[in-house]
Amino acid sequence: MFVHLKTGYNTDRGPSWIAWVDFSKTWSTAYFHGRTLRRAGGMFDANFYDVQTNEEFWVSGPKRDRTDTRYGPSNPEIEPEAVETYDAFLEGAPLPGRENG
Repeated sequence: MFVHLKTGYNTDRGPSWIAWVDFSKTWSTAYFHGRTLRRAGGMFDANFYDVQTNEEFWVSGPKRDRTDTRYGPSNPEIEPEAVETYDAFLEGAPLPGRENG
């Protein structure tokens, strides 16, 4: 997944990651870097927030053309355990769990 910290940074200037993210069965809660993120509507530029710190995040699938952010440059940190899968995705392979669409 592409994860981008929004709180405390100008638009699309916060740190971002390509990383494995675990989700609850309903996809309303994400678990990332020891954080519990909850999905919420009505936020200006985010779709999840940290339940402990209220920091806002954008969480989405990565894009093959690497234009993951809406307005700014995207230079996400690629987590070591995601490198192989991410490289294969950039070369055309489906994301795990999306093999059939």
